[in-house]
Amino acid sequence: MSNNNLDSRFTMLPNLESLSMDEQFMLRCIQIAKNGLGFTAPNPMVGAVVVYNGKIIGEGYTSPYGGAHAEVNAINSVTDVTLLKSATLYVTLEPCSHFGKTPPCADLIINIGIRKVVIGLKDPHEKVAGRGIQKLEQAGCYVEVGVLKKVCAEHHRRFLTFHTKKRPYIILKWAETADGFIAPEKTLRGATKKPYWITNTESRQLVHKWRSEEQAILVGTNTALADNPNLNLRDWHGKPPTRIMLDRSLKIPTDFHVLDGKQHTIICTVVSDADKYKKGIIYKVLDFTTAIPKQLCDLLYKEQIQSVIVEGGSQTLTSFIDNNLWDEARIFKGATRFNKGLKAPKISGTTKEVKQISTDQLSIIRND
Repeated sequence: MSNNNLDSRFTMLPNLESLSMDEQFMLRCIQIAKNGLGFTAPNPMVGAVVVYNGKIIGEGYTSPYGGAHAEVNAINSVTDVTLLKSATLYVTLEPCSHFGKTPPCADLIINIGIRKVVIGLKDPHEKVAGRGIQKLEQAGCYVEVGVLKKVCAEHHRRFLTFHTKKRPYIILKWAETADGFIAPEKTLRGATKKPYWITNTESRQLVHKWRSEEQAILVGTNTALADNPNLNLRDWHGKPPTRIMLDRSLKIPTDFHVLDGKQHTIICTVVSDADKYKKGIIYKVLDFTTAIPKQLCDLLYKEQIQSVIVEGGSQTLTSFIDNNLWDEARIFKGATRFNKGLKAPKISGTTKEVKQISTDQLSIIRND
């Protein structure tokens, strides 16, 4: 794995010199919270710091799902526990107030005796939604909410989208040639089913990094049949995403990579005959006579999948664009030219960043 600094978050952070002390500590919370990216979902990737007399004495971020939350890890990292009663806890998201895989963080804060809590965002989760703040205040804690609110919202955008829009955060990703094609015509392809690369190796490594950060990856039937993709992690370390395949009539051969059973895979189809299903693969029946993106969003919401990368093909990407069900697009433009082939999708939004990755240009667009 390369040590290239390939950052997918593109968060525009404020100038450090312009920040108050509270904002600087909250910024530190956001920085360490990113260590949980790709591992905490469906929990949010929260960051927390404990401050005494203007100095950080404890730090923590959310453990992989099922483990301790950021507040617990930050408090447990404090060496001199006698300082906690005079310390301030900073946290990117409202401490939870309910029992889940772990006890409520609000109860721990109260029992430890921390008297001041600074929070970036109120938690929109229906089991929290202000109850953590209320519990802290009723126990006599001074609570401040909204420090670096916009930056915290950007950091927690997957979690916020999932709980406010009742669907996953949707990232569209494709590579197109310098002359605007997403795939070559069939005559340019060889007999072996494999990807036809448009981008360079650095860009492809970045894509594998992205896959490690999101919960699921989705492609359509035509892409699976043409490329026989693995949809796994090869150039980056992390947790492989759930593979989501659109395969209306179960055309994908059972010996293709996506059906190898090596990672969690969901096939969306109209075929309800379980005798035609491959062991180890999950099948979900959808109505392919109506809009698929909305059905996919409903399915992934039920599956507790908070983010998905839609990697193709053109028809699948366009269906999400046409239904306005996307949050972010990551588009590579390579130096290659096809002259003819399958045209890349058309999309409009707010361009947040354009960066050069060797011979490729990467554009990040948001659906604001």
